[in-house]
Amino acid sequence: MRKLIFMLALTVAASAFGQEQLTRLLRQPDIHGDRVAFVYAGDIWIADVKGGVARRLTTDEGMEYFPKFSPDGRRIAFTGEYSGSRQVYVIDAEGGAPKQLTWYNDVGPLPPRGGIDNRVVDWTPDGRQILFLPHRLPWTDRMAQHYVIDANGGMERPLPIPEGSGGSYSPDGTRLAYTPIEREFRTWKRYRGGRAQDVWIYDLAANRSEQITESPYTDNQPVWIGDTIYFTSDREDGRLNLWAFDTKSRQTRRVANHTDFDVLWPSGDRNQIVYEAGGYLYRFDPASSRSERQGRKRARSKTNTSAMPPIGTAIVTTFGMSSMVAAPICWERPRSSAFPES
Repeated sequence: MRKLIFMLALTVAASAFGQEQLTRLLRQPDIHGDRVAFVYAGDIWIADVKGGVARRLTTDEGMEYFPKFSPDGRRIAFTGEYSGSRQVYVIDAEGGAPKQLTWYNDVGPLPPRGGIDNRVVDWTPDGRQILFLPHRLPWTDRMAQHYVIDANGGMERPLPIPEGSGGSYSPDGTRLAYTPIEREFRTWKRYRGGRAQDVWIYDLAANRSEQITESPYTDNQPVWIGDTIYFTSDREDGRLNLWAFDTKSRQTRRVANHTDFDVLWPSGDRNQIVYEAGGYLYRFDPASSRSERQGRKRARSKTNTSAMPPIGTAIVTTFGMSSMVAAPICWERPRSSAFPES
């Protein structure tokens, strides 16, 4: 009887702890409608933004990075590390075998600040091509150039942009918001040197570029929604937050106020944005100028009936080889700040 009581007490305690701890270490997200894709423990997962089941889309031992939904939400492009190099892949959003699109050898091992070769950044609005960043410049292996490749396979081709990083198409696909410098992977806080990034627009039809931010601070990771280009900047307090540039009025405003962690890897579906901050995922609604936090409290493996420890503790090891993990999704408002919409 004592043993039974002890086991019940442990179960209740574990359950309570699991409910209090939201899942962290969720990275590189993308969003489409009511679904969000993200990277956790080197694999790609999909969850409903309103809660429910988080589904593990990939299970290979190799790393996967930067999932991006196609405009119709049916496919996901990503960078996969399956055969000793990082290549562009596409997979059905409902699951299946990934299809390899690029075959050009990557530059090999890079230090973390060197970035990720063949990083997927966007789809063309018509869903026909995938925009990615291979490190193929002849003068360095740590800078990228924008390339596109057909989503069904074929030869990739470079865009007429000499080098750069990030990338988000205008709604009509004729222009691209980007940064001429790639520095997102270098964690230089409050950097004000020559590699401080600015956001530019490249007109693909007229073959000309325009700088839209000009400051000694870091402005990067643009996301184009409607007439607004959202981007991250540390221009006010040394913390990367979400900002917005109105392409009509030419005005810039701050739309988020995170005081503890930087805003990283924002991505959108033409109507909303999801981003990472402190290992949590936040969804930003441009219509209401509000951000909400996504977290997973507890998960249970389909092939292993023992409850998994809440992520964020010292145990962050494996999810086994299960193809499905039940995971309640919780959206919460960030802590109060000077900006009520954040």
